[in-house]
Amino acid sequence: MAKYRPERAANLIAQQVGLMISMGEIKDPRVSTLVSVSRVTLSKDLGCAKLYMSSFEERGKLKETVDALNHAAGFIQGSIGKRVRMRNTPRMTFIEDHGIEDGFHINEKIKEALSQ
Repeated sequence: MAKYRPERAANLIAQQVGLMISMGEIKDPRVSTLVSVSRVTLSKDLGCAKLYMSSFEERGKLKETVDALNHAAGFIQGSIGKRVRMRNTPRMTFIEDHGIEDGFHINEKIKEALSQ
């Protein structure tokens, strides 16, 4: 049972952070509502969480949003601590994830190669 706890906590954190972003609860104008949490990794003691953020916007806008989220990490951690029943809310670090964008570029290259 204990080995599933980090997965459940990661899913819950991703869901709550995504909800906060989409509902506009983070008032920083640099935070785009088109950003989503692609994955969350937690340390074994659940003390630190890395949230990988992805977007369909350009890289510069994603970097700006991630910087704003890291600036508001304390507020986000406090809000999640009030919503979710956990003994300790993990310290959050937001990281850019360009996996979606890179996947689109690779897919385009494959289509170009097949059409020649």
